[in-house]
Amino acid sequence: MNQRNTVLLFSLFSLLLLPIGNSLHAQTYGKNGMVVSDHYLSSEVGISILKKGGNAIDAAVATALSLAVTHPEAGNIGGGGFIVLMKSDGDVTTFDFREKAPLAASPSMFLDENGKIRDNSNHRGLLSVGVPGTVAGLYQAHQKYGKLPWKDLVQPAIDQAKNGFPMSWGLYTVALRMSALDPSFDIMQNFFRGADGEVVAPDELWKQPALAKTLEAIRDQGRDGFYKGAVAAEIENYMKANGGIITQQDLAKYEAVERSPVKTTFKDYGIFSMPPPSSGGIALIEMMNLMEAADISKVEFNSTAYVHLVAEAMRRAYADRAEHLGDPDFNPDMPIELLTSKEFAQERFANLDLTKASPSDSSKFGQLYGGDHTTHFSVVDKEGNAVSLTYTLENSYGAGMGSDKLGFIFNNEMGDFNPIPGITTNTGQIGSSPNLVAPEKRMLSSMTPTIVAKDGKPYLVIGSPGGRTIINTVFQTVLNVLAYDMRIDRAIEAMKIHHQWLPDMIIYERNLLSPDTRKALEEMGHTLRPTTNLGVLMGITYDAKLGIFVGAADSASDDGAARGY
Repeated sequence: MNQRNTVLLFSLFSLLLLPIGNSLHAQTYGKNGMVVSDHYLSSEVGISILKKGGNAIDAAVATALSLAVTHPEAGNIGGGGFIVLMKSDGDVTTFDFREKAPLAASPSMFLDENGKIRDNSNHRGLLSVGVPGTVAGLYQAHQKYGKLPWKDLVQPAIDQAKNGFPMSWGLYTVALRMSALDPSFDIMQNFFRGADGEVVAPDELWKQPALAKTLEAIRDQGRDGFYKGAVAAEIENYMKANGGIITQQDLAKYEAVERSPVKTTFKDYGIFSMPPPSSGGIALIEMMNLMEAADISKVEFNSTAYVHLVAEAMRRAYADRAEHLGDPDFNPDMPIELLTSKEFAQERFANLDLTKASPSDSSKFGQLYGGDHTTHFSVVDKEGNAVSLTYTLENSYGAGMGSDKLGFIFNNEMGDFNPIPGITTNTGQIGSSPNLVAPEKRMLSSMTPTIVAKDGKPYLVIGSPGGRTIINTVFQTVLNVLAYDMRIDRAIEAMKIHHQWLPDMIIYERNLLSPDTRKALEEMGHTLRPTTNLGVLMGITYDAKLGIFVGAADSASDDGAARGY
């Protein structure tokens, strides 16, 4: 055997000997803690914090800031999101750090003289940027529940940005595309380029010195390092120079909010999720309650009856979402208790026809029937604290704009407000009042960070990106684990569908739904459309028999990984 073949065989044999936890997407095990995120290096940062004695909040802060470096598509300090925290004593709380509309915003700010949306301005350009909330939310959660010093949690991200990390092939492919965008996406022209002016090649170190400097201000000054001082001044200067309306006053006034979770039960489990301004928790609970009323466990998974029932539950929950939900600080009378009640689910099930599709009528909203790059990560620690955190820039790379002096990308979350007051259409545009633009209002979100408890302890920690599809991918994964007893990796990878009331169609993952089932659903009155993938889920379950955490990252994430110890 020649030397080359000997080396090749030795390399293959070595790969076979690697522990399963070293694979990016394999189900991974940990006795003392687990972090599952969209980048393996960020998961490793979170685990390093747990090993130093930090708790789940500490690890979540460090992981989130690391993702701002390693996963700029959605990891961010220029956006916002939500935390669901289950403490070791079983108590659950949440942190709302959703972006806000600037003080100069108004309900008609995106409309031209004819009442039409002007140049896609609610999604593109600096008018689409909401006041960022990520730094404020992470800081507030740490100040109340963290253990390690704040500086220790920010430093790993600074090191990654300053010293660089290896460019992956997945990120490189995106970097080539983003670097070739038109000049209006100003920061993207040079974002992925090295000192030689070329896009950093795979396996070469990608360094982000401007972002490192911004993170150093956050490390040294806490939230004020972002919302006041030099960073805030540069944000205002950049906005003024490029047609934006966010000011230093907007930044200084921004505050994250700790809120009580929404919750329900399913079988022997307690389900806890995010309240408004996220719509995810309420819709998830409404659908889980309806599945309980339908006794879903007796319906065969992936059958025609299953897909029909799940789609009809989605249709109703999204109609209620559109009619009722928005920022609770502006809509104090939202019927949250009604929408999350078992009785309401019984009413919903009583008028659900198991033999045919219901019509989606834009004039009736949720009356009884006769947007999308985000990232999620899950964390548990050895004391039994658990964090489910979802945060976003809205579109992939948000607004595609930002100051080269600061090194981060702004969100385009203003597009999540209803853009034209009073106009709801069958194509999916919503115009209901709870989610119209107003100064300092938080836009409605679909993010659905969720924790399921069993016997008062975390049993499932789950969440996903995906715009409006988030709610449904999380819902089906929870259903897979609780109703169909799937292990976490299979629950994540199993077939998913999406229906959001309007437009009236079932979106399904191509090649995962049989042709016979599609035909049967069409005969029941459903319209179907294929897509490549729904969701990028990051989940953890607890195996009580072995006393271990089991983590899995969605294979749809190029660099995502579970890390445990």
